[in-house]
Amino acid sequence: MEGAFFLCPPAWERWLPPGVRSIRSVEELGSRQWGLLVLTPEGGLLAGETVLSCRELLLPGECRTAAVPAETVVTYGLSRRDSLTLSSLCQPLLCVQRTLPRLQGPPVEPQELPLERLPLPAESLLPLLGAWLLQMPQTELHIPW
Repeated sequence: MEGAFFLCPPAWERWLPPGVRSIRSVEELGSRQWGLLVLTPEGGLLAGETVLSCRELLLPGECRTAAVPAETVVTYGLSRRDSLTLSSLCQPLLCVQRTLPRLQGPPVEPQELPLERLPLPAESLLPLLGAWLLQMPQTELHIPW
């Protein structure tokens, strides 16, 4: 099942995981059921009351969208309540707060993953890091910067 990243920054499109595409219109966003749907903070605001359908939804923890029929909702941000957060900003560590199911492969267990050689600040890359983590059937996070 195809994944979508709503309002993906154009510079990130080359870093999207296989099977995830960038979408830019609300009409396209609500046009089908997605395997993985990733909302940026701006995407969450623009989606507003759009009826969405997906198996797994990755969205900012502070995002308030209409009810989304998703099997799994994963939040990202700098709050302790978010499923994906950073445990350190100086030497960035991606912190998985709870077990997360993947569309393919084993679930992601709670852990801290070191992030090296990031092209941008780690906190701005959380939706992209989350997309890779949830889309790929791997046990380690490998992103082709």
